[in-house]
Amino acid sequence: MFARIAVNRRRIKEAFLVILLSVLNVQQSWSGDNLLDKEIAENHKNYNDRIELFKSFGYDISKERDFILEKSLPLNGRILEVGTGKGHFAITLARKGYHFTSVDISEEEQKYAKMNIGHFGLQKQIDFKIADAKKLNFDDGSFDVIFAINMVHHLSGPFKVIEEFMRVIRLAGKIVVSDFNRKGLDLVGRIHRNEGRIHPEGKAVIGDISAYLEKKRFRVENYETGFQETVIAHWFDMERQ
Repeated sequence: MFARIAVNRRRIKEAFLVILLSVLNVQQSWSGDNLLDKEIAENHKNYNDRIELFKSFGYDISKERDFILEKSLPLNGRILEVGTGKGHFAITLARKGYHFTSVDISEEEQKYAKMNIGHFGLQKQIDFKIADAKKLNFDDGSFDVIFAINMVHHLSGPFKVIEEFMRVIRLAGKIVVSDFNRKGLDLVGRIHRNEGRIHPEGKAVIGDISAYLEKKRFRVENYETGFQETVIAHWFDMERQ
């Protein structure tokens, strides 16, 4: 009888430990979710604060992205965004219902973009990948549309990147490249200096990209707003048909 009592006590202790561990796991999971929610909320506040800061200088990030998208329509087939950044253009695309792939060389930058996308509940529409724009891990002719927004001024070898875009674009596809004009670069530089930082500027500007694509037999459209220049290049080389 005493042996049975001892066994029962042991079983009760084991059951109690199982219940206790389950409760602790639930609490840890809940705590982890709360920390993640807090991080997402703080990140989105920083995201909005940045938008408002630029807006105070006359540069409306959302309107600029909407303009780029409007001029790029229609969008058909597979879409690639190169240079996720903080997710400004990714949010614009996803909010319009598009599903697409977005790549960035910086895992840290893309982490913030993922949180911004998650805030809006749009994460299922985007396939995030880490990749170097000079060597994209995609087959030739993989995409119908390629976007690169505010990336050119960060590049040391912009034409090598454009060549890579040309490799992965399909026949009759389009490449959309947009970046700050001189006024926009001066504004960004000013904001960075006020924050004790230096904003990098590459040698190539959008005009150089436009001319390069024209030489490569693309039909090019050029647009300019107050702070931004955009080139939309349509691939129509008959030799590839």
